[in-house]
Amino acid sequence: MTRITDLSLLTGWLPVTLTVLGAVGALWLLFPRVRRYVTTIMPIVVLSAAVITVALYLFVEEVWRPFPDPIEISVYALIGIAVAALLLVVPRILVRRSIGTGVLTLLAAILVLVAVGVRINDVYASYPTVGSAFGVEDVERVDAGELKPGQVISARPLEPAWHPTGALPETGKVLTASIPPTASGFTAREAQIYLPPAYFVDPRPLLPVLVLLAGEPGAPQDWFVGGELDETMDAFAREHSGLAPVVVVADGTGSQLANPLCLDSKLGNVATYLAVDVPAWTKANLQVDPDPRAWAVGGLSYGGTCSLQLATNYPQVYPTFLDISGQDEPTLGDRQRTVDAAFGGDTAALLRVNPLDLLRSRTYPDSAGAFVVGADDAMYRPQVERMYQAAKDAGMDVRLRILPGGHNFALWSAALRDQLPWLATRLGLVP
Repeated sequence: MTRITDLSLLTGWLPVTLTVLGAVGALWLLFPRVRRYVTTIMPIVVLSAAVITVALYLFVEEVWRPFPDPIEISVYALIGIAVAALLLVVPRILVRRSIGTGVLTLLAAILVLVAVGVRINDVYASYPTVGSAFGVEDVERVDAGELKPGQVISARPLEPAWHPTGALPETGKVLTASIPPTASGFTAREAQIYLPPAYFVDPRPLLPVLVLLAGEPGAPQDWFVGGELDETMDAFAREHSGLAPVVVVADGTGSQLANPLCLDSKLGNVATYLAVDVPAWTKANLQVDPDPRAWAVGGLSYGGTCSLQLATNYPQVYPTFLDISGQDEPTLGDRQRTVDAAFGGDTAALLRVNPLDLLRSRTYPDSAGAFVVGADDAMYRPQVERMYQAAKDAGMDVRLRILPGGHNFALWSAALRDQLPWLATRLGLVP
């Protein structure tokens, strides 16, 4: 029997049911059997909600501009519906002043808000299940004190030489760790580190490392919630005697809404943190393969852009990358705004570290990467295709995959599953 926490919020009967209930709630709020309400009060409230929503759109997209790409118009429309539902609560209760009306009106507003949340979640696919929406974890966690050093087995490729001597755990475990910004000074949130089943066997295999980055807005946990990272890695490990990469989901922004561009700039030394501090801490605290050939960096959206930035600026650290739905340039919305905020107006400083300019001026014969984007991602698909061609022209061994979908976690989780076999081969895990 399916647990409530395992019910899908993206497919099946639940999101449809919640949407229908939200529509019923909206009808209750909009159309009581009172003529003055329908002809006067309701239009005024709905118009007010529209004005508030338009003002929000103008502030976010034209003034604040916290994200490198605009929020979809459909999301603002859904926000407008939620605002209207909230504004209608008091007038709707006053139409029929009774306890029953009050209870039904509050319930109707809640149903509308839940339905709006479900539809917005459908756009981004951030929470695939009920459990993920309420923060219920299925991952097994481990404390740093439980990770004891042991004998290691090293080979390239690793799988033919690996024969576990003890019982393998059924799944991997997740370690939460604060990676100090020793060289960078960048204030990062805690990293979430996936350790595959084979890591908990003695002797343990010397595993490759994938440094993975979330989007913006975002957090390292996103890769485990919407990105289904642990499920993807556990499935791979079951097919390969417990082997999978160690995945360090590091923080590349510093906070949920920050956009430091994954550069060393006035906004913070993010590049140094990810290219120096994160590898140094990982090698010092975990038994992993230190060979750069066994290291890759990847990410989604902002994280995809960042992965290519690191691969072009630090190829000796990350000769392998996975760019999922990344941009063709780190940006705060436009070139001038980016240059002014990060480099005090010095365009040349941006060009010296910008991936597209580096790919046009250098060659990378020892680097390899995968570009993945959604077929329906009208904004990012042309940018990904442009960067793929530039990387290919610069001598990189690159591949381009266009998968069904748009710019959301459904695509990003599918992209990781799709490219994991290639990554495992490239990093020397499997033949």
